[in-house]
Amino acid sequence: MNMTTITTPDTSALLSLVQWLSPAFPTGAFAYSHGLEQAVVMGDIVDADTFAAWLAAILDHGTGWNDAVLLACALRADADFAVLGQTARALAGSAERLRETTEQGAAFAMARGQMGQADAVPEALPVTVGRAACGLGLPAQTVIAVFLHAFASNLTSAAVRFVPLGQAAGQKVLAAQHARIAALAQRAAGATLDALASGAFRAELFAMAHETLEVRIFKT
Repeated sequence: MNMTTITTPDTSALLSLVQWLSPAFPTGAFAYSHGLEQAVVMGDIVDADTFAAWLAAILDHGTGWNDAVLLACALRADADFAVLGQTARALAGSAERLRETTEQGAAFAMARGQMGQADAVPEALPVTVGRAACGLGLPAQTVIAVFLHAFASNLTSAAVRFVPLGQAAGQKVLAAQHARIAALAQRAAGATLDALASGAFRAELFAMAHETLEVRIFKT
């Protein structure tokens, strides 16, 4: 029996988002560890349990939450991208944090520009992703959840390579973050810039210390 597969607009939009945030999309995300490399060197991350605690803190109290809020604001019809871009840069607590978000944002915009997307503008990563994704018509919660999952997945990949963790252990840690990511996405979807807050101070200190780490694999 012949069967015809029908791709709905929502499915097509979701596939576009997944493509943009997949490891295959050329943002160079694999080169950034978000300070994880320094945390391993300092002995804060030594196994799956310590990595899981570190990842949860980054999502709940660090860049994960702030990027989710910035992305939510960028998805709205009245988004002021100039203000959002300036805010994203101001939230970068170190030169490496700034480099991480702006370089990936620029690479994301360049890749989309090469695909013929006229709305590709180089900005901080959550802002440029929001500018692109607002045209997909997907629920904000969905976009934010996929974005946060990509962020957590990249850090998991870095941990598997550098801690090192086994592949199964890394995936177990990532799977355990799904409920947290879903809750953060739901909360961030209706948030404004007033909700921005960060309490991951040790992670910020590691990002600063990483700038002078003599032997390193990752850019951040």
